[in-house]
Amino acid sequence: MKSALEGLDEQAPAEEVARRLEGSVSPAVLALARAQAVQAGGFVAVTKAVEGFGGFAKQYEQIEKVSAHHGNFWEVLLYGQIGRDRAVMFDLVEKLASYLVEVGLCEEGEAGQFDAVFFRRQLEDKLRNAAAAADAGYPDNEGLVIDTETGIPSLKAHRAEGQRPSAKRLEEEIKARMPERSLMGIVARTAYWVEWWRRFGPASGNEPKLQDPFGRYVITTFVKGTNMGPYEAARHIPGVSGHELAYTANRHFSLVLLNEAIADLVNAHARLDISQAWGDGTAVAADGTHMDTYLDNLLAETSVRYGKPGGIAYHHVSDTYIALFTHFIPCGVWEAVHIIEGLLKNTSEVKPTTVHADTQGQSQPVFALAHLLGFDLMPRIRNWKGMTFYRPSKQTEYVHIDALFGEVGKNSIDFGLIESQFRHLIGVAVSVREGAISSSTLLKRLRSGSKKNATYAAFREVGRVIRTVQLLRYLTDGPLRRRVTAATNKVESFNRFSQWIGFGNRGVIADNDPVEQEKAMKFNALLTNAVIFHNALDIAEIVRQLLEEGWEIDPEDLAHISPYLTEHINRFGEYSTHELGIQPDAYDPKLDVDFTALREGGLTSEGFGQAA
Repeated sequence: MKSALEGLDEQAPAEEVARRLEGSVSPAVLALARAQAVQAGGFVAVTKAVEGFGGFAKQYEQIEKVSAHHGNFWEVLLYGQIGRDRAVMFDLVEKLASYLVEVGLCEEGEAGQFDAVFFRRQLEDKLRNAAAAADAGYPDNEGLVIDTETGIPSLKAHRAEGQRPSAKRLEEEIKARMPERSLMGIVARTAYWVEWWRRFGPASGNEPKLQDPFGRYVITTFVKGTNMGPYEAARHIPGVSGHELAYTANRHFSLVLLNEAIADLVNAHARLDISQAWGDGTAVAADGTHMDTYLDNLLAETSVRYGKPGGIAYHHVSDTYIALFTHFIPCGVWEAVHIIEGLLKNTSEVKPTTVHADTQGQSQPVFALAHLLGFDLMPRIRNWKGMTFYRPSKQTEYVHIDALFGEVGKNSIDFGLIESQFRHLIGVAVSVREGAISSSTLLKRLRSGSKKNATYAAFREVGRVIRTVQLLRYLTDGPLRRRVTAATNKVESFNRFSQWIGFGNRGVIADNDPVEQEKAMKFNALLTNAVIFHNALDIAEIVRQLLEEGWEIDPEDLAHISPYLTEHINRFGEYSTHELGIQPDAYDPKLDVDFTALREGGLTSEGFGQAA
């Protein structure tokens, strides 16, 4: 037996031992040996697992801590788990090179050189160049005056030139020729053309067991998008019951599917030539509008701004007038934290790189995260009092704009801190980009985080750099200010337009479930986008008619025509479903108008139609 086992040690597999001893010992002994080997292997696996968590001593220490909490087991275990997962969440270095190029932090050949020193130098150059340009251009900037005593800047109000006579004539002609439409007909035709209705179905993924899924989904979208209750709507729509509408909305429509349907309409709208009159999709404006709710639900809060209970419908509206993303947030939430979230959750083919916002967008952590994610955040700025400009260094002084930065030696950037926290800054950005952590959750933590936390302080310093650069750009670039104002006006017009469409129940969101409230906002966004898309097609058809009649269409005049037109739409009365069975002819996305001048000249629409 000894010779049979020669050459084997204690690590030898049980199968090899059994093979060599075959015939030398009884089958019972062999079976016992195999069982003991399996048992020993199990102990080894358990021991390795415990060692991976710090060893037995560490686990006994953890048990003692838990026992000391007298039953509050979750507290110690939770914080221990958070500590373990932080390194995993930020350990995404292998994706760094492609990420840096994708978000524009460096060029294709610079990814290998991008380190803490490179990042620091990049931010220093950005701030120095922006401040130097503002200082050099100040003598010729007639619209900017800086108080040398207080350092507060003031901008002369820009007087709009007003609508050109040719643009006004074109707008009046288009409005006069817009064909009368019903909301039900608009929803049905866009569903035929874009086929967004095919996104919906039961959660199982099986084919819907409905007699007419197209008709049911179109009617449900109309009912929920206008904020009519299913049973109230059934009184006005023949052939459908309130139970059927409620069941379809609850079982066949989800937040994910609604986002996909909205993206379908956004993509179809982007392919229309007429959309080029309004923008190229590279800019988006974010803003919220108050929505009334009943008081007895989880999201309802009394708004300090509006003085009544409700929530906020927060929209990201493209420069082509259509909504890319919509969600519902409580009134007490700081709106700025959701600016980035909507851009990351946008699933359409339209990928904006510039985001405009109202005063809520002026936050140092938001500026920092936007920069690290490759977005150019440029909010509208209304009040310059209390705005702090930061110097590249304590010794830096300027000839004309030095008063902006306050006393020399103060308000400077700690670039050393940024350099030391480089790995954490990039790790957080990549984690947000990859979905490992929500941007809104992160920004909430950064906003309320301790100033003693180095990562928070580094985000603050990066935000100070980027915000100072953007403030200087805003002060010195008149056309930029007009573009920002135009973009924020556009999203405010969208808010009015979407509320005009969601006329049911006096605009009050009746659902108390947060998920259903979110769905209500997305239903409204889907219906609103369908109307915008249909209006754009009608405008394009009228332009084709005018061109055939000999009109000369100036693209700049067409840029002033908003698709938020309402006069031709019939919202009330009996909602006939006969249009559901009428399949329309294919729409024509082409338009024989050259929009190149708008892009090359940097022109954007500055006049916007108002929702009724």
